[in-house]
Amino acid sequence: SQSLLALGLLLLLSLSLDGEVALAAEDGEFAYQGFATANLTLDGLATVMPNGLLLLTDTESSNTGHAFHPAPLQFLLESSTTTTSSTTMARSFSTTFVFAISSRYDGLTSYGLAFVVAPTSNLSTANGGRYMGLLNATNGTASHRILAVELDTIMDVAFRDIDSNHVGIDVNSLVSRQAKPAGYYSNENGAFQDLRLNSRKPMQVWVDYDAQARRINVTLAPVQVPKPRNPLLSEVIDLSTVMVDEMYVGFSASSGTPGDNHHSVLGWSFSFDGPAPALDFFKLPALPRLGPKPRSKILDVVLPPATVSLVIAVLAAVFFFLWHRRRFAEVREDWEDEFGPHRFAYKDLFHATEGFSGRNLLGVGGFGRVYRGLLSAFNLEVAVKRVSHDSKQGLREFIAEVVSIGRLQHRNLARLLGYCRRKGELLLVYEYMENGSLDKYLHTQNKPALHWPERFRIIKGVASSLLYLHEEWEQIVIHRDIKASNVLLDSQMNGRLGDFGLARLYDHVTVSKTTHVVGTMGYLALELIRTGKATPLTDVFAFGVFILEVACGRRPINSSKDITELVLVDWVLEHHRNGSILDVVDPRLMGNFNTEEGTLLLKLGLLCSYPSANARPSMRKVMQYLNRDQSIPDLSAYMSYNRIAMMQNEGFDSYVMSYPSSNTNICVVSGESSVSILEEGR
Repeated sequence: SQSLLALGLLLLLSLSLDGEVALAAEDGEFAYQGFATANLTLDGLATVMPNGLLLLTDTESSNTGHAFHPAPLQFLLESSTTTTSSTTMARSFSTTFVFAISSRYDGLTSYGLAFVVAPTSNLSTANGGRYMGLLNATNGTASHRILAVELDTIMDVAFRDIDSNHVGIDVNSLVSRQAKPAGYYSNENGAFQDLRLNSRKPMQVWVDYDAQARRINVTLAPVQVPKPRNPLLSEVIDLSTVMVDEMYVGFSASSGTPGDNHHSVLGWSFSFDGPAPALDFFKLPALPRLGPKPRSKILDVVLPPATVSLVIAVLAAVFFFLWHRRRFAEVREDWEDEFGPHRFAYKDLFHATEGFSGRNLLGVGGFGRVYRGLLSAFNLEVAVKRVSHDSKQGLREFIAEVVSIGRLQHRNLARLLGYCRRKGELLLVYEYMENGSLDKYLHTQNKPALHWPERFRIIKGVASSLLYLHEEWEQIVIHRDIKASNVLLDSQMNGRLGDFGLARLYDHVTVSKTTHVVGTMGYLALELIRTGKATPLTDVFAFGVFILEVACGRRPINSSKDITELVLVDWVLEHHRNGSILDVVDPRLMGNFNTEEGTLLLKLGLLCSYPSANARPSMRKVMQYLNRDQSIPDLSAYMSYNRIAMMQNEGFDSYVMSYPSSNTNICVVSGESSVSILEEGR
């Protein structure tokens, strides 16, 4: 009987404890002193380390990470307004957490992390990078209810960020309702103390919402500093218009270039209708060391009295320090602070390329030399382009463009990772492509001929990247130098369009009375030569010539004495009119190609390179043709370049239609140019 009584008591105690846990979960109060035993909902890069540290992103990947409390919380309550009606009201809540943003590479950061309240814990449709895993380019509207407190380490002009080290309150958008530089107000004298979010040091954040006052306060302070009395941010918000009945609470973070950052959360607590439970700093997990190694203790040894040898050693050390600093000296101005995350140290690029050794030289172009390098801190292979620049005019705008282009993300674009400036030199850092440029496979004898499926896939990939540049990114981007040598091949022989930005730098140093046309002869549209103004349709023209170059294995302008083969477009057109268009396909294929695809590409190349700009298709149309969603129109009215030139000489300039007016929000960038045409301003 005693054993039965004991069993009954244990069962009663168990039921009682289960009720308390359920009540606590329903009430929404919890505290995590580390996350080793927490049952969080994780996705993306998020993981819990063995010591209980919540790691939202790592230093090996570029993606997003999310971590949410597993159960939704009741954020809305009904309140009676009259005896016959009621309304919903958001509940007061309070949360606090300790976070750290750490990088193994000091000075290189990437985006940040955010505390988020959302109607779902599944944010798989959100973009990484600048969107921090919260929203994307299409769902940042008020219909998607979301509250976030962002700890942002990137300045993004599109989101009206105030700087690259700020805290912001976001409601249904990544444009903060209010934002301030990271820091806190001292309880002793009320003075503002700056904090650097990516300092590798843990910091604590408090987020408090007062439902009666309809006000949200955000407070930031270093770990073990008492909560400041004055919040960093205070904003009036009626969260009853933002929340739904049940919402999930958690964290989101996004990294950029692999190796950028650890985004970590050490502890977290939450409560409705009262202050969140305090966190015990001594129970929080330790951060991994990612920064430079600690200073050697040899320096702490007490030395004997000064001797001659010591003086010599000190002088040698000073000399070495000054020599080392001069050797790796950089040009850095105040306005570059906002671009800091995209700036590489010259010393790291020097070591990555083995001192820009000749054995690492990949190629030489009109703007400078390109070297292969390995950034050991990231285990990342890069291509470093050294460009000479003597002018300060427009350089700030050019660097802004470089950073902007660095945000482009498409599988068929060679990514521009960042830059460095040293004396009269600009260094651009790109993704490294294992198989080099496409032109070597088309026009050199020591490379194997590309198979037809590879050629078709490369053309389709470049077309997809141009559609992204022209229509799918936040600005219209005009490349201005599409050609085989600017298409790089990755390890899978996929085409990546590269070499952005360099001709724009050349634009900045030209005199104002000069019309500057940048590009490569054979790829230049007639209206571009006449007006000097690049448009998406001038890119389409160059792409058409590029299609013919890849399909035929011939350069746009051949050195043959046969006048019919001098201009590739006219040569293909003549065969088209004679019914022998497939005869122009690269003879190295020995007839091993898909005739239907061959006819499609050759006709599309002629259509895209049509002399009249208005007759060329957009890149969206081009993709529809390549996907066979539409048929290519008849080319019977196509007029050759020789005929156009004759009509111009006879005074019929108007026959060549002017290019259409373009969107005013255009970012014109370009790659390394083989030739520049300068005409005196008219």
